[in-house]
Amino acid sequence: MTGPENPPGGIPVRPGDVLAGKYRVDRVLGVGGMGVVVAATHLQLQQRVALKFMLDAGLAQPTQVERFGREARAAVRLRSDHVARVLDVGTLETGSPYIVMEYLDGSDIGSVLEQRGAMPVDMAVDCVLQACDAVAEAHALGIVHRDLKPRNLFLTTRNDGRALVKVLDFGISKHTTGSDLSLTRTTEIMGSPSYMSPEQFRSAKLVDERTDIWALGAILYELLTGQVPFVADSVTALTAMVLMDAPRPLTTLRANVPPQLVRAVERCLEKDPRARFQSIAELAIALEPFAPADSRELATRIARIGAGASGALATSPSRENPKAVSGTSANWTQATALQPAARNVRLAIAGVASAAAIAAVAFVLTRKSPAAVAVDPPPMPAAPSASVAPVVLAPDVPPIVSARAEANTVAPSVPSVPPRAPTMPAAPRAPRAKGDAQAPAAPDDSPKYRTTW
Repeated sequence: MTGPENPPGGIPVRPGDVLAGKYRVDRVLGVGGMGVVVAATHLQLQQRVALKFMLDAGLAQPTQVERFGREARAAVRLRSDHVARVLDVGTLETGSPYIVMEYLDGSDIGSVLEQRGAMPVDMAVDCVLQACDAVAEAHALGIVHRDLKPRNLFLTTRNDGRALVKVLDFGISKHTTGSDLSLTRTTEIMGSPSYMSPEQFRSAKLVDERTDIWALGAILYELLTGQVPFVADSVTALTAMVLMDAPRPLTTLRANVPPQLVRAVERCLEKDPRARFQSIAELAIALEPFAPADSRELATRIARIGAGASGALATSPSRENPKAVSGTSANWTQATALQPAARNVRLAIAGVASAAAIAAVAFVLTRKSPAAVAVDPPPMPAAPSASVAPVVLAPDVPPIVSARAEANTVAPSVPSVPPRAPTMPAAPRAPRAKGDAQAPAAPDDSPKYRTTW
């Protein structure tokens, strides 16, 4: 980023300088009109960081100083992996405020485009989807970036080697609080013209989240074709084209882009904000089919971020891991609320099963003889052997079988379905003694038990 208008000799720090008593400057990473970014090392932690501070030209403008602080406040509120983390803030001995951020190995996507040209479709969509994750969280917190462009998307790698995009520079972001709104005048032009929406040209103060959707569409257009949607010789001519003309058809610059993806880009670049995607979540869903498989879950995550704009959301599952749904607090509460009812059902089933088992045993006992079985018979002499012998009773007393003798008649193993006895003429029913149990009466002498489940 160093150029003729910002010669290295104009930077007030040199490699080896120690800033804020703990950050040793290693090298200059970039210089702008208002500030500079250097690579530094934390002397106590031996941690590499990126340190950004303001130059004298920026310090002379109170609004620039306030925006510098706002960038730190905006970035520290965002927890997305796709935002550069802020580690520290402070003020140098010169009075210049500084921000300490995580150090990133890699390059901004603008430089990647200059070196390699247009990207493969899936890589281009992946980069924009990752940026959408950060922007969706910013929108949920009431922050509009207003300066999304390839130079503010940094391409690095994860610890497993996969590409990772980080959104940088929330310095001119719009916050929906009164104090932040006062920093932008209605007639002030802010942003990068090639990626600014028509309404942002008219008023940077009055834009909303849909201006970022336009910018993301312009970025995706450039990643797919290697060129910006509008090309002009001057900012004035470019402004007129953005306000009045349609962008060059994407298919004239690259023919192998899927038609649905072309329509998604064109919708982002609609001049009427109401005709665009109305949220980052809608855009992410439209891009999901064209992303690499390991990035498609981002669309679901982005939708959850949008749904939780007014409060914290529980971590939700990815499309590849639907079982993770059971880990949410809402579903856990529902599951625990259902446990007492489930126990009652299990107890009822166990009771019915126990009753059925008792009934089955009683049926086996009563099935041995058509006569009634005495519950409490008078004492009887023990049978001389284990074999069943007829019991002789008084003529006027109905035949009674001793429970003990009956038990002796039970074979060691009882078949589950006893063989049907030959049909016999029904004997006259004898009077039942008190305490006797009546055998079930049925025309075919078959069991008549029913269990309802």
